[in-house]
Amino acid sequence: MEAEYTNSEIRILNAGKIILNLSLPFAILGVYIFVLWMLLPYSLFLSMLTLMFIYFVPPAGKESVIPIGIALGIPWWTVAFSIAMMDILSTLFMVLNFDLVLKIPIAGTKWMKTFMEHGESFFRKHRWLEKLSTLGLAIFVMIPMQGTGGIATPIVGRMIGIPPLQIILAVIAGALSGCFLIALGSEFLKDLLVYNLSLGIIVIIAIAVCAAAAWFLWKRKQNRLKERKPAHRI
Repeated sequence: MEAEYTNSEIRILNAGKIILNLSLPFAILGVYIFVLWMLLPYSLFLSMLTLMFIYFVPPAGKESVIPIGIALGIPWWTVAFSIAMMDILSTLFMVLNFDLVLKIPIAGTKWMKTFMEHGESFFRKHRWLEKLSTLGLAIFVMIPMQGTGGIATPIVGRMIGIPPLQIILAVIAGALSGCFLIALGSEFLKDLLVYNLSLGIIVIIAIAVCAAAAWFLWKRKQNRLKERKPAHRI
């Protein structure tokens, strides 16, 4: 025999579900911060906590926050996992509360619209990622960019019809892979600077030159695409 609920009981159950969905990511974050507090020296704990929250502030991204954390003396695996956790927990929050966030005046209009346009533009330029579905989302999270991929990815995933559980799994895989790769590379450069300063500086300059060249070529390609659009319309 199926249980029957009154309207008031249904409202209470719905309210309880909303509270649980809103509080669960923050509760997990609180537990994780407590674990960091237990494991790290207090000065490093404060540094790691600061970097975890700076990660949400543009133009910060994993490609800048992780090397800074390692330079401050925080173990590379701790920095990598902590930043990945911010992506994972922000994704969990978005997946559980997507419809609710849409109703918030500023976040649900201008803020969410910005992330949707960013994700749509990214996948429009990389159609092959959309065909990969969940794997494509994981790659989207891995790619270094300003801000957390844990917020944009659930929006993009929902736009292309990927189920919530697969979105969360994609973010877990992509965030951990991306963060640990950046952390390992940063740790390698740090050790290289310690043991061979000249070689370390040369490698850093080479990386900077390659990054600048890649950025220049990308901007050049973007400008060419913009120049072609008016001609195409005519």
